[in-house]
Amino acid sequence: MNYANPTKLQAAILDWAGTVVDFGSFAPTQIFVEAFAEFDVQVSIEEARGPMGMGKWDHIRTLCDQPAVAERYRKAFGRTPTDDDVTAIYQRFMPLQIEKIAEHSALIPGALETIANLRAQGIKIGSCSGYPKQVMDKVVELAATNGYVADHVVATDEVPNGRPWPAQALANVIALGIDDVAACVKIDDTVPGILEGRRAGMWTVALICSGNALGLDYEGYRTLGSDELDSERKRIHALFEGSRPHYMIDTITDLPAVIADINQRLANGEMPQTN
Repeated sequence: MNYANPTKLQAAILDWAGTVVDFGSFAPTQIFVEAFAEFDVQVSIEEARGPMGMGKWDHIRTLCDQPAVAERYRKAFGRTPTDDDVTAIYQRFMPLQIEKIAEHSALIPGALETIANLRAQGIKIGSCSGYPKQVMDKVVELAATNGYVADHVVATDEVPNGRPWPAQALANVIALGIDDVAACVKIDDTVPGILEGRRAGMWTVALICSGNALGLDYEGYRTLGSDELDSERKRIHALFEGSRPHYMIDTITDLPAVIADINQRLANGEMPQTN
């Protein structure tokens, strides 16, 4: 038996907030601000967005490790945050997140049509998120009422290590019965999500305008002037550069052209690990 390169994509592994739902990825960021505030520690939206894409406990730990946040916590409690403190914030974050998730559950414009396009090509739809399962179940339920049902969903606490480790993406490969990771593409709006796909050996697509990096709602994005949008694209391209995505596009609606290009590259013998 000899190895043969895949010649076309078999699966797209989609992130959720900022990729398919919640244009601007507001649901998680706002709740981080509110959860810290309940402990009398102020965290800005910009600070909350920094570690986006990681599992939520790890996200809070990373925020607490930032010198400015750690100093605010020390002033409030007389010590820098321990893991027990992180867990306490996380436990407050969870019910707030579940309570607020419906406010940011709208599908990103064009997402359903794009996913239908992929399915018509025989591409399976996997998915994963930095949300834990308790939150993810609610996100999935709300998305279904809007017409989106992925073929498989992996929450961050259903694997030993969440992003940027590759476990969630690889769990989708196993569940979907994909025979080669090179026949998969990971689509995400965060650096940890792109690193996840890279480390899993997949093609990767970074979303520039619909997610955490731009941080605007759909109307805000649509009203940006061309010069301002070009400037923001350059800034976000630089942000993603180190994670080495194979492609960078504005929103999921630009994905079909990328899929066609990847299929051509696969047919030519190219592999994601060598690019």
